[in-house]
Amino acid sequence: MKEVEIHFTLNGKEYNLTVPANLTLLQIIRARIGLTGTKRGCGKGECGACTVIFNGRSVSSCLVLAPKVDGSEVLTVEGIGTFDHPHPIQEAFVEEGAVQCGFCTPGFVVSSYYLLSKNPHPSEEEIREGLSGNLCRCTGYIKIINAVKKASEKLNG
Repeated sequence: MKEVEIHFTLNGKEYNLTVPANLTLLQIIRARIGLTGTKRGCGKGECGACTVIFNGRSVSSCLVLAPKVDGSEVLTVEGIGTFDHPHPIQEAFVEEGAVQCGFCTPGFVVSSYYLLSKNPHPSEEEIREGLSGNLCRCTGYIKIINAVKKASEKLNG
């Protein structure tokens, strides 16, 4: 397999890697860099578990091939908050009990971050639409929607 050299920024840190051209951004984040918050779910861009912000857009990292990563800026859940200093979105997810098993949570947090950065005061319908690319098998979505509403209040009063 042909290898490509990629230079990109991940969570504010510069990376220079040589990787197989068929590697996905998800594989680069998890296997090459070692950040495991971004999850592999379906591998087809349908579940949202691997959601990241890529050049200012919310995308499924399992669909982005290595050559496209060159020159990009990527934000994962690890770049949004930390265990010691959680982002208000992460706080709201915990407070509202929107984490259940936790597998889908990083994707939902990233999607919520993206949504609230574009629309600080979304309606419930806008929240549902903004999170429509993310699937959860545990919560029934009500707690997740409530968490995004609470995060909006925390961030914007």
